[in-house]
Amino acid sequence: MAFQDLLNQAGSMGRYQILQMAFLLICNVMVAPHAVLENFTAAIPGHRCWVPILDNDTVSDSDSGTLSQDDLLRISIPLDSNLRPDKCRRFVQPQWHLLHLNGTFSNVTEPDTEPCVDGWVYDQSTFLSTTVTEWDLVCGSQVLGSVAKFIFMIGILVGAFLGGHLSDRWLSESARWLIVTNKPQKGLQELRRVACKNGVKNSGGALTMEVVRTTMREELEATQTKPSLRDLFHTPNLRKRVLILCLLRFTTAIPVFGFNIHLQHLKSNVFLMQCLSAAMSIPACVAGMFLLNHIGRRISQLFLCFLFGITILATVFVPEEMRTLHAVLITLMGANSAVIASSNSLLSNELLPTVIRARAVGLIGIAGNVGSAMSPVLMTLMMYSDSLPWIIYGAISILAGFVPLLLPETKNQPLPDSIQDVENEWKGSRHTNEEGAVMKVTPF
Repeated sequence: MAFQDLLNQAGSMGRYQILQMAFLLICNVMVAPHAVLENFTAAIPGHRCWVPILDNDTVSDSDSGTLSQDDLLRISIPLDSNLRPDKCRRFVQPQWHLLHLNGTFSNVTEPDTEPCVDGWVYDQSTFLSTTVTEWDLVCGSQVLGSVAKFIFMIGILVGAFLGGHLSDRWLSESARWLIVTNKPQKGLQELRRVACKNGVKNSGGALTMEVVRTTMREELEATQTKPSLRDLFHTPNLRKRVLILCLLRFTTAIPVFGFNIHLQHLKSNVFLMQCLSAAMSIPACVAGMFLLNHIGRRISQLFLCFLFGITILATVFVPEEMRTLHAVLITLMGANSAVIASSNSLLSNELLPTVIRARAVGLIGIAGNVGSAMSPVLMTLMMYSDSLPWIIYGAISILAGFVPLLLPETKNQPLPDSIQDVENEWKGSRHTNEEGAVMKVTPF
């Protein structure tokens, strides 16, 4: 027998499991918004230099005559490479002659410009105030916004490391974990509690210590030595899996978190795009479940990473005038990012042995947090080109798609409980024994 048979005795999917999923869902609902909050609190609205002739209330109408706001803007602010008012420079003196050039600049000497020494004027049509407008985090100081995001991600990294220890025992322990860590009595208590909540009657006769020891004999024999973090790298197959999973989480976290925390930079309505992405992530995750079930984990991850990367690159090169296509691509990216994150977690849990899974997942999570912290660092490259960080995100995502091919397929494969299961590649570790064993497999 295998642990799955014990779980079937207690109810493999009942009220207990539903309550746990509901609790975790509530936790995620409270935590997830913080990852995208800066798309709103740190949004960068349109801005230009403050100039006296436009923005000084003490300047009378007679000083500017009957000129319109557009004319005053033309003589005060130079045009950038896209022939739009520059966001970071202004003319030293009003260029009155520009009103009579009708767009012809060939015979005119380039006028002197200067930085926004008197501050900026911000477009308040979408955001009345953000941290950017509060502290003028634009132009030369725009990099400080990325630094703040980097510090935020480092905080998540440290918090995940500390929280993994502080939150231990807040939730009921996994019965499987308790058994394979040589705590069969506590594991039996958990199984009986699950059976009670699931309404399984007469489970006491089926769930006894003798049944647990017989069913999990191999696992209990493998727990005579307590595993440590060092054991993750002590054996070759497990070491390979952990390192590849760290690489996968690192490379996928960069573009996924880069998209989620920099959605505002894609020059679309951030409110609409956030709502559409969140709404579409629900059916996308359901579709992803069927994808993982039918074509396997590795090919699914390859497809998802390729699709995400190609969508990012397409969004960069689609003209802003094609707003509908732009919105569709961004929505697809948002939905895809949720499926990638879910499939990453699934792959890690199915490849790592139960006895040391918590430590391994923690280490892989650190690798992912490092990748997340790299996202805002790459965004500082916008000072050279607005498209450069997104091109890098897309390229990294495409390359990340090849990483799962280095891992074994886990679809319909036995779940490893001990390190020895991984080293044997599961072959022979779940052969039928004299009691008549039944292989436990992944749920789908």
